[in-house]
Amino acid sequence: MNCSVAVIPGDGIGPEVIGQAVEVLDALGDKFGHVFHYAELPAGGRAIDAAGTPLPPETLEAVKQCHALLLGALGGPQWDGLPGHLRPERGLLDLRSGLGVFVNLRPAALLPQLAAACPLKDEVLAAGSADGKPGFDLLIVRELTGGIYFGDRGRSEDGASAFDTERYSRLEIERVLRAGYAAAAGRRKKLCVVDKANVLESSRLWREAAAEIAKEHPDIETSFLYVDNCAMQLIRAPGQFDVIVTSNMFGDILSDEASVLTGSIGMLPSASLAGIPTGAGKRRGAGGSAGAEPVMGIYEPIHGSAPDLTGTDRANPLAAILSAAMMLRYSFDLEPEAAALEAAVRAALDAGFRTPDIAGHSGGPEQIVGTGEMGAAVLKALETGE
Repeated sequence: MNCSVAVIPGDGIGPEVIGQAVEVLDALGDKFGHVFHYAELPAGGRAIDAAGTPLPPETLEAVKQCHALLLGALGGPQWDGLPGHLRPERGLLDLRSGLGVFVNLRPAALLPQLAAACPLKDEVLAAGSADGKPGFDLLIVRELTGGIYFGDRGRSEDGASAFDTERYSRLEIERVLRAGYAAAAGRRKKLCVVDKANVLESSRLWREAAAEIAKEHPDIETSFLYVDNCAMQLIRAPGQFDVIVTSNMFGDILSDEASVLTGSIGMLPSASLAGIPTGAGKRRGAGGSAGAEPVMGIYEPIHGSAPDLTGTDRANPLAAILSAAMMLRYSFDLEPEAAALEAAVRAALDAGFRTPDIAGHSGGPEQIVGTGEMGAAVLKALETGE
């Protein structure tokens, strides 16, 4: 299979971790008989320095010609003084809207190899879990192209006041809810809608839409939580959650909170899709061959550009590598390949390899390694199948 992948290395540690993901993808292609064609493109701070804009029009057009986008974090302190429309993060928002990716999937699970890195006690982790054992495996489904991040904003003429507007249409809400239900159908069939309906009119529209769509899915348990309560429940009993569906800003915040529970934000991948996910492997024919057209998606680790780690060989590349696995699954319908890549990450952790952010919690011998060595450990596990 020939796979066309746009690559935006990004800023800070972005090029370091995305470089490791590309190396692993190439090795996987050799093993399974796929060819990945890459188009490296500028966006974010690099693009500002070179072209004066966080997303050059030619970058967006080139990405549209590819099947998927592998993206490094955008931003850094050297660009913090720029006006909002010229900051690197604006490039990310414009990529999302320009590609029409409206649903963001952010999985968060406690791997047994990193269980000791979770700040919660075992009895807390066991509360509400499906099997009564310490742990959690949840998916945050975040609306991505609406809400306060894309609403009207501005300042008064004297600069003494400012405003940002939260705005949602029913269409925007319904399509991300349907994506959430599609995801829940392939998991534990539990879905929680998170909002602030006691205060926000936009959240009341979320509840109205969810109440209607829930009727179409009687086999899925639907619940509702205010966002402040959800933030508390993630700490009290994360195992109670399966799929959380929420707005752009709430999803951004809650997924970062969930990342801390996994041991490190350097472990969490994400997928931003231009359609409702149908589930891994479900588009394949009876013979198991991938015959469907690739689905556009943006795949990126959820951590930031971490300027303090740039060039130190200390950044964790696993979130970027796991984002590549999500790309294989959702854009290219290559489920066995995605599973093999995820298994290689687990095998590297089983072997005791740790970057500094996840070190010191295994209770056994560890090998503290840098960005490149961790990528090499995953490569070795992928090639040997161990």
